[in-house]
Amino acid sequence: MKINKTIAGLAAMTAVALAGGAVADPDEDELVINGEIAIVTQTAAPAHLEGSLDEIYSGWRFRADGTQAMEMDDFDNPGMLGVEVGEELFAKAWGSEGKSCADCHDGAESLADVRPTYPKWNDAKEQVYTVQMQINDCLTERMGAEKEKYDSSSMLNLEALIASVARGKPVNVAIDGPAQSTWEQGKEIYYTRYGQLELSCANCHEDNYGNLIRADHLSQGQINGFPTYRLKNAKLNGVQGRFKGCVRDTRAETFSPGSPEFIALELYVASRGNGLSVEGPSVRN
Repeated sequence: MKINKTIAGLAAMTAVALAGGAVADPDEDELVINGEIAIVTQTAAPAHLEGSLDEIYSGWRFRADGTQAMEMDDFDNPGMLGVEVGEELFAKAWGSEGKSCADCHDGAESLADVRPTYPKWNDAKEQVYTVQMQINDCLTERMGAEKEKYDSSSMLNLEALIASVARGKPVNVAIDGPAQSTWEQGKEIYYTRYGQLELSCANCHEDNYGNLIRADHLSQGQINGFPTYRLKNAKLNGVQGRFKGCVRDTRAETFSPGSPEFIALELYVASRGNGLSVEGPSVRN
């Protein structure tokens, strides 16, 4: 058993140094979308990260110039195709009540304060809600429609629309009050080592951001840009789907999108980005 743990530990250290230990600090480029939406991509870390990080950076700052440029213009950002579909879904009548999102909300722009503050505590449901959970409540309780699967294409397109109208607004996720116990659970998950490689979220995104892993630079793992269009799989990706991939990459049994564990983790990770701008749908590798 001790030998296996030693091997796993060596594998974990080797994973970050596969490409020769190359380091790339976040660049100094500034993100302005469409020449008019200024995005905060670097700011002082929130108080609850004292002792861990002094500054926080959007993942955009770790990307190559070509990838960065795609996000700077909506005509070049493939994630905006999802926003267009989201606009169609927003106007669509769902379910037995014959209602659309637009029947209750005065355009998607009226939801501009949603993405910066979620996940958040839902008093009526007595639990922390993500944006996708809130969308599902609207579908099932107000529209008489079937519940959408977590991270389904329809969900991600609607979430991309909601994120797009909030671009430039600061992330401001509450972690006190009734949400605190869920936040503490998410923090514990963030620092827990998983899998045969015995890696935690913090090992990559706090201890080794800027290091080259395989052919990509590790970022701080901020989620202010989600949903994000990944060039790797040529589609929009959700936060919890990305969590699933990360845990799986440690060679561990992973949680499922929509699970209590990933809801807690999303709350915690979102709070690590308090002060950065919403910038979704972003473009990443």
